Amino acid sequence: MARATARHILVASKEVCEDLKKQIETGADFAAVAQQHSLCPSGKQGGGLGEFGPGQMVPEFDQAVFTGEVGKVLGPIQTQFGYHLLEVTSRTA
Repeated sequence: MARATARHILVASKEVCEDLKKQIETGADFAAVAQQHSLCPSGKQGGGLGEFGPGQMVPEFDQAVFTGEVGKVLGPIQTQFGYHLLEVTSRTA
């Protein structure tokens, strides 16, 4: 069964999400940005979500985690919780 580890940043608007993505892509540290901006409790740990399998996260998140490029910042991804930036840190088939 596929497994992945990922970290994310949750914010309320697409605009904020896009701005934070630009900051990370130009050198800002993902974990530091998560600690400062994420609305999810995981932000305190740099956005880390640990390891999980398919079906354990909401569908939009799941699809990005299990099809997106590992090590690349993905998003904005909209879910019922808000807008996410997502980085898959590892994935096994």
